[in-house]
Amino acid sequence: MMTWEGMATMGVFSITTSGLMAAFALALGANTFQIGILAAIPSMTQPLQIPAILLVEKLRRRKLIALVAKLVTQALWFPIALIPIFIGVPSGAAVSVLLGLMFTRSTFAAVMSCSLNPWTRDLVPQQALGRYFSRRMMFINVVTVTFGLGAAFFIDYWRGLSSPEDMIHGYTLAFLFAATLFGLSSVVFMSLIPEPLMQPPTGPKPTLWNALSIPLKNTNFRHLMKFLLFWSFATSLAGPFFAVYMLKRLEIPLASVMLFTVLSQVFHIIFLRVWGPLVDRFGTKSVLSLCASLYLLVILGWTFTTMPERYAGTIPLLIILHIFGGIAVAGLNLTVGTISLKLAPGEQTTSYLTASSLASSLGAAAGPLLGGLFADFFSVRQLALDFTWADPSQTMQLGVVSLTGFDFLFILAFILGLITLSFLRDLREGGEVDRNVVLQVIMDHSGTLSQTVSSVPGLNLVTKLSLGSLRRIPGIDVAIGVTAYQLADAVKAATLVGARSRRVTAGVARSLEKRMARLLNGREVSAHGIEIARQAARGVISAVSEEALDEKRVVPSAAAGIAEALDEAKVDADDSLYGIGFGLMQGSHETGTSVTDTARNVIEAAKAVARRLDVSEEEALVEAIRGALDAVRAVDPEAEAKVRDALMEKRPPDGRVARG
Repeated sequence: MMTWEGMATMGVFSITTSGLMAAFALALGANTFQIGILAAIPSMTQPLQIPAILLVEKLRRRKLIALVAKLVTQALWFPIALIPIFIGVPSGAAVSVLLGLMFTRSTFAAVMSCSLNPWTRDLVPQQALGRYFSRRMMFINVVTVTFGLGAAFFIDYWRGLSSPEDMIHGYTLAFLFAATLFGLSSVVFMSLIPEPLMQPPTGPKPTLWNALSIPLKNTNFRHLMKFLLFWSFATSLAGPFFAVYMLKRLEIPLASVMLFTVLSQVFHIIFLRVWGPLVDRFGTKSVLSLCASLYLLVILGWTFTTMPERYAGTIPLLIILHIFGGIAVAGLNLTVGTISLKLAPGEQTTSYLTASSLASSLGAAAGPLLGGLFADFFSVRQLALDFTWADPSQTMQLGVVSLTGFDFLFILAFILGLITLSFLRDLREGGEVDRNVVLQVIMDHSGTLSQTVSSVPGLNLVTKLSLGSLRRIPGIDVAIGVTAYQLADAVKAATLVGARSRRVTAGVARSLEKRMARLLNGREVSAHGIEIARQAARGVISAVSEEALDEKRVVPSAAAGIAEALDEAKVDADDSLYGIGFGLMQGSHETGTSVTDTARNVIEAAKAVARRLDVSEEEALVEAIRGALDAVRAVDPEAEAKVRDALMEKRPPDGRVARG
């Protein structure tokens, strides 16, 4: 029921907010500063959670309070939709009514959040927060993509049929549809969610001030609140104006703006299943750090969409930014929404979650307000850096940097975000690991990574660049890492398909060979053969572990399929064997399977590859075992002796592997 309620709520959101709400406000006559106010209103009203705490603690009926507030918030979409019917537009009066109704709606939304957040915290098991919310958000985003894009195309279609004075009525029809179909059904779904009993407070009942001050006395939670405050401020300086920037500065049609949003949402959905398990495995803080750095890189990238006006690279760059924006926001929404739930003590959940929500809201309210002011201030100012060459016959000028309007806003948000990331160092989370450990799992010790095998479009900007230098730039490391993860995931899927066939051995090899061939697409990737083989082998072990497949049967045939595909791509057989051996052992360590059993299967995999590629079995064993031993030394040195013993059970007769 929580999932259905979330889908219905986001069905309304997809039509009535984001780019569509910005376009609606512009049609009513709003300026940039008023757009900033509109974006800030939901956060400006969050302090109303303070008196709502008293209401929740007094009645102790979180479901009843949330239901009443939810009904009001959804019902208010009806008068908002009807503004163009009763008030002349464009006009200041229409904009004022819109702001007033949105403020009222957000007031009740704040009361709802105060009761809904601790209710959710008591309902969802802590150990499953990442998996549950990633799954829920995946379904939610499918609804958001479908109906948000449909509403945008409907409004553009309506514009083509109607007169100029009637064009705005397309928004009215879309908003009424959202409020009727999704808004009211979300209330019904919420009414069907069970409510656990509130935990009784221990000790004397705290006053309102004491309830609010308790989180401030907790040093660790205070660090979290500081991060949430400044992170919300930094990202809200720029985020609310992306749609306005595309509509006004780049003059992109509304339907195209929503297509970009859909592209971002698609990758948002794809990577929820990546970040969710990583959150449960490595902790929320580590994943939050990775996604935050990637999102800052995206914000900075918006600066280069004009030079100084729209140019040939604008649309390709927007595609890349929306892809990585979706990847980053998937992790951010998941981690920012769950880290407070994990760190809040059970008996004081309401106070702690309200405090963290207030910290986020304060930053999110100040960001759009100042962002709107800054955008207006910088709209008539420009900073340009040019190279000029002059001789008696001609003068040549090359523009290097040209900043104006929103460009300054994006750079400022990027700088503030970098500063804010340092606040995460002081935060402590039970069971956390360093962000570099998580990144290393995604990257799998990649030195250089071929972008030609990427299943994420648009990454060729970093093809053939050294990973060592790129990783120094915040966000680039994650951008490259997700590509490696996608390759392993694609191989995992192919392994599962092949394992379900009647002839497992032939099925796995054939399935993997076909999938790898599609990824490589006939390109020569010999310089990156080890990395590709390594990622593919990791995917095989992941499939074996998750689906409890017969490792002895699946691994050799999978290795043969990988090697065959790489051979067609002109990858040296020694590189393929080394990468396969390394990847199999690395995958065994990551999934917790028996490293000694996997070591024995490395031997069988090498023999299978030797038969498939018609190479010396002895040479195949040497390279595969060398890769396996290097992997063990890198990830689990203590297991090297056991792995070496298992590998040496079938060593070549002349002992060359022992010397290796």
